[in-house]
Amino acid sequence: MSLAETAGSVSGAFDSIPVIDLGCASTQEERAALARQIRDACMNVGFFYIKHHGIPDETIDRIFSAMKAFFSLPVEAKMKLHHRQGAHYRGFEPLLDSNIDPANRGDLYEGFMIGWEELEPKDDDVINTDKNIMVFPNLWPTEPAGFREAFINYYHAALGVGRVLQRLFALALDLPETYFDEKLKRYPMMRGLHYPPQTGPEDDGIIGIGAHSDFECFTILWQEPGIQALQIQNSEKKWINATPIPGTLVINIGDLLSRWTNDIFKSTVHRAINRSGVRRYSIPMFIGANPHVEVEPLPSCVSPERPARYETITSGDYVRKHIQEMYQRSRTTSDGAAKV
Repeated sequence: MSLAETAGSVSGAFDSIPVIDLGCASTQEERAALARQIRDACMNVGFFYIKHHGIPDETIDRIFSAMKAFFSLPVEAKMKLHHRQGAHYRGFEPLLDSNIDPANRGDLYEGFMIGWEELEPKDDDVINTDKNIMVFPNLWPTEPAGFREAFINYYHAALGVGRVLQRLFALALDLPETYFDEKLKRYPMMRGLHYPPQTGPEDDGIIGIGAHSDFECFTILWQEPGIQALQIQNSEKKWINATPIPGTLVINIGDLLSRWTNDIFKSTVHRAINRSGVRRYSIPMFIGANPHVEVEPLPSCVSPERPARYETITSGDYVRKHIQEMYQRSRTTSDGAAKV
């Protein structure tokens, strides 16, 4: 049965999120078996956990400590690195700086955004020499000590996970294993996020981050253990908790990969609400396609019963439009949000 035919029997009324073990992926047979699990998760849920992902605990511990120290600094110190002073949204994002859900009035998180950078900085680095790579300089704080190293070490480790996953996605779509290698060559963006405890009423239009789907191809998320905040919405409009599982990462499909698969892989709506009473931290990395890659439904995801649902669009145009809308909504609602 083809992918397009199989998709017709998917309901999306899930009540749990599958856990997939990446520890066994050394042989072609093991990768094929993993790809089948990933295909099922992407078609039915759009989210899954991965364990044995290969990122060392000490790498995670160091970036976690660096985030807690940085976000504890006075606002004035953090604002010196505001992302509008840098290139392509790199740098600090204050509370209510974005508003991803048009129905809301602002997102209650602080963020710090980075892109790719060498593990060891070089004085003679050439920026943006390849139109598909899009390398821009990051902004870095002078304190806390070791902040850059902690972020960059985690970034490179998570990027390695992404390269493994993109090949498994290709196999899950009955494509050659290396199909996405050149198309997803662009270096991703990564955020360190701090969600303060939410104390306002549930209907005040301000939550950690509003209901949305991600813009890129897929997201790799570390979330702090022991603090529930992330929820995903099933086809019956019920919110299902994505409870943190120690030792795992959360993977979710984004809009671009969903378009590429003609909605066979689900880009599932999700949100974060931190009512734990304590600060909560997470780290999403957004894996996307090269800006000039044309995204159109794959032939294996189209059939007479399931014709192509989308016109061709370049990755860069699609993502740029959605990011600009997210920050523009924040600016148009900031006067009201500031009074809350």
